[in-house]
Amino acid sequence: MHSTSVSTRSAKQPENVDWTTYGGNDAGNRYSPLTQINTQTVQNLQLAWTFDTGENNNPNERGMDIQCQPIVVKGILYGTTPRMKLFAADAATGRQLWKFDPFAEPGKRPRFHPLRGVVYWEDGEDKRILYSVGSSLYAINAQTGIAIQTFGKNGEVDLHEGLGDKETIGHDLTNFSIRVTTPGVIYKDLLITGSAVSEGGDAPPGYIRAFNVRTGKLAWVFHTIPLPGEFGYETWSNDSYKKLGGANCWAGMVIDQKRGMVYAGTGSPSVDFYGGARNGQNLFANCVIALNAETGKRVWHFQTVHHDLWDRDLPCPPNLVTVKHNGRMVDAVAQATKDGYVFLFDRDTGTPLFPVEEVPVPTSPALPGEQPWPTQPVPTKPAPFVRQELTEAEITTRTPEAHAYVLDRFKNSRSGSKYMPPSLEGTLYYGFGGGAEWGGNAADPEGILYQNANTMLWWLKMRDVQAQGKNVAMTRGSALFNTNCSVCHGLSGKGIADAKASAAQAYPDLSEVDKRLTREQINTILATGRGRMPSFGHLSGQDREAIVNFLLKLDAKPATPAVASTDLHSSVVTSPVAEGADFPYMPPYLNNGNTQFRDQDNYPAIKPPWGTLNAIDLNTGEYLWQVPLGEYPDLVKKGMPNTGTENHGGPVVTAGGLLFIAATYDEKLRAFDRKTGKIVWEYKLPAGGFATPITYMVNGKQYVVIAAGGTRYGLKSGGSYVAFALP
Repeated sequence: MHSTSVSTRSAKQPENVDWTTYGGNDAGNRYSPLTQINTQTVQNLQLAWTFDTGENNNPNERGMDIQCQPIVVKGILYGTTPRMKLFAADAATGRQLWKFDPFAEPGKRPRFHPLRGVVYWEDGEDKRILYSVGSSLYAINAQTGIAIQTFGKNGEVDLHEGLGDKETIGHDLTNFSIRVTTPGVIYKDLLITGSAVSEGGDAPPGYIRAFNVRTGKLAWVFHTIPLPGEFGYETWSNDSYKKLGGANCWAGMVIDQKRGMVYAGTGSPSVDFYGGARNGQNLFANCVIALNAETGKRVWHFQTVHHDLWDRDLPCPPNLVTVKHNGRMVDAVAQATKDGYVFLFDRDTGTPLFPVEEVPVPTSPALPGEQPWPTQPVPTKPAPFVRQELTEAEITTRTPEAHAYVLDRFKNSRSGSKYMPPSLEGTLYYGFGGGAEWGGNAADPEGILYQNANTMLWWLKMRDVQAQGKNVAMTRGSALFNTNCSVCHGLSGKGIADAKASAAQAYPDLSEVDKRLTREQINTILATGRGRMPSFGHLSGQDREAIVNFLLKLDAKPATPAVASTDLHSSVVTSPVAEGADFPYMPPYLNNGNTQFRDQDNYPAIKPPWGTLNAIDLNTGEYLWQVPLGEYPDLVKKGMPNTGTENHGGPVVTAGGLLFIAATYDEKLRAFDRKTGKIVWEYKLPAGGFATPITYMVNGKQYVVIAAGGTRYGLKSGGSYVAFALP
């Protein structure tokens, strides 16, 4: 056993191999050429070290789960903590070298949101880590952990810069939420980045921007929502840019340094599920876009969803691959989607390598004012990696009671085409939360794409805001709750109970929160966020107090009904505004919350598999294998193994013939044989690994590292990075 690992370790590979970027390389392949850990030696893999951030241990002071894929540069590992701190550690031992706290200055209130990685840049002895917290972009000295004072203002740049002002878009965006959850890319001295914004009526525009790495100055802006006179402006209603936002690259991007081109996927326009104020195709929402990295000028684009009514953002970075197509090698870009498609384009021209058909889709019945687009693009290859339309045959048979429970909802809801317009009656859909997710995918040099996938069912029911206002007496606190909180926790009072009973949500029931938390604790959580919940610090202190009073059942002051702003990825919302104002936009119809439909025991409402891992040959468009990913321990005990589970995090593939991925409900890190899809090693993590692992080599030893942050799916929290190596 020992001799096997020694002989492998002495194979002719460099003594040190880094993991320098989010995604492993500029192409975002999540591929490593390392072979020390391989299909023969992986059975000997063992825990090498653990880096404990010291956070998420106190239930009253939790941050986010750790979604960070760290980087390793010259033997130093850089990552982030649950409470948004940046750290450097020895990549061979896990020993902390330094830590930077963005909230250390007096008066800086914590703002918690997902952080999925950081960016490294160097020029000689000038070595920098760039990362974002809230609306601040920081440049930190990679050797000392101290903010670089010549970057922006004392090491900090306001991410509102370049989004527009009263002269260009008619209003000031300074107080509206924007942040970067997935890191950008480096081209020469430019950091090119997207952003995460609300998907409701308060969403800033999701422009793609470049900042100078040395100074922090804005270098260029690409308007994903075109201004008058720009290409694509006619694909919106007149003046949509004054009232609507979104169309943002929140999931990350990749860079072709040789071509000087950056490739990004964008999200849906605001507001989710109702597009009456944005009739048209809505370029450049839901697009794969190729931009000149030097100037930000568009080279080509392809829209994967026209006039998105279903929150079908492009959920992960593109992947740059080289494939053999029609007898010749082609540099290509692959983009996976929430609803299970993989689009494959020529990297230079944007031409699809496999035909894409414009398929007629339902346009009625639609909500008043809505004009759904009559066709949608569907690639002929590869086949979708998740189910597309719900049928009665797919309803769970886990128990007779579960089948009856779900069948009742099925018979009393609309179902069928995934492109059915949202309705007041309620509709069951696939593809709201992935499909593909932010963890992305991996690709090897042979052109094989490895994609983990979710098959989950969602229930969408729109509500008429004006009718609701006439029929429901609201206090100020309940109106603000309805605006800011009901999207996840259900509508005021009854809605909370309804959400709990009908959807078995993982969101906390707040109907008796006064028995669990004090006024001060609730106010702190609203201001800073905790766990899955982001910060609502952008609300005024009076508004937060009114929400607290409502939750504590002390609210009695009448108020005008509020309008909610919803966002599956960010849940950022604002206070009610005067009717007739352009921004924030107040849509006449809102959704019932981001409601994942499960049975009464909180298991998925459909037959398994609920999560899969797929190997797709992009040379041919055919699948090599598809296997379940993850298990529910309680169901395994009842004789239901291999169901797959919902999964968040991505894969890493290696030249050693392995694919590493965690991401699942059962909190395990697994190694698969990349040729067969067979599990060859697994390890129960101290908390769920809802992030993407990395692999690198230091002093001749290969390591695999993943963040174990927990907290998703109602699981225990964690705050550590865990490393594995051969003995």
